[in-house]
Amino acid sequence: MALDPEDLYEVDSDVPDLGGAVLLHYFDGFMDAGSAGKLVAEHLLNSSEHRVIARFDVDRFLDYRSRRPTMTYSIDHWEDYDAPELVVHLLHDVDGVPFLLLTGPEPDHGWEWFCTAVRSLVERWGVRLTTGFHGIPMGAPHTRPLGVTAHATRDELVGDHRPLPNRMQVPGSAAALLEFRFGEWGHDASGFAAHVPSYLADSTYPSAALNLLGAIAEATGLNLPDGDLREASQEAEAEIARQVAGSEKVADVVRALEQQYDTFMEASGKESLLAESVEHMPTAEELGSQFERFLAEQNGGDAPER
Repeated sequence: MALDPEDLYEVDSDVPDLGGAVLLHYFDGFMDAGSAGKLVAEHLLNSSEHRVIARFDVDRFLDYRSRRPTMTYSIDHWEDYDAPELVVHLLHDVDGVPFLLLTGPEPDHGWEWFCTAVRSLVERWGVRLTTGFHGIPMGAPHTRPLGVTAHATRDELVGDHRPLPNRMQVPGSAAALLEFRFGEWGHDASGFAAHVPSYLADSTYPSAALNLLGAIAEATGLNLPDGDLREASQEAEAEIARQVAGSEKVADVVRALEQQYDTFMEASGKESLLAESVEHMPTAEELGSQFERFLAEQNGGDAPER
């Protein structure tokens, strides 16, 4: 028996008129190089007053044994439980325009149910556009321009972003399925993937989040503040530059990758890595295990296995 989508969530009784609003979404658990998507979601929530207007029944979507929530034990009793939430926040941009942000853990199962439930909310509120965002690793140096890959249910929604040059099969995600189904259902949906240097994929990289935020603002018409992200980006870039300058081995690797990047760009005559062929695109392997270990240490972690 098919579930009624409205059985999968609860909506507050005092939701204002949202006709023509934009719904942004970010789900924790899928690929998010540089924590770019997470940084954008946190930035939006921290820079605007917000409240939850819809709550999904997470028990229907999560596998608790694969992603165990945190509990706090104090001396002789359980003190706290960090309950997972999959919720829709109501926010406003700088100009007071309302928009929505759906955040929480990516559903482990019931993706079709989830997509149908989100569709129900979109149609209930008259949402005009649904947009997701995250980060992807790219074989490029942090000292060169990094872009954003855009995709959408209509060509017009992609804008001036250069599309990928080929066709490929990749692991699916709830966000990707949501966009795909919305296209089938006749709803506008889009997504943005910020490019993150592969050797920074496991770090927090605000510059990628800043690029994401700009792409979202341009595509949606929302006036989104970026001051905090811009400041964090400048600080992170300065710290990376300091660490590179402090290690000749690291500097050599960066220079080598810069040279390959510049050679590739000159030969292709393109303005970004999204050229007509990705066959000769610089790879993460060329950065070497030394660079990965060096940068991983800034987060107090171990170098990623190769």
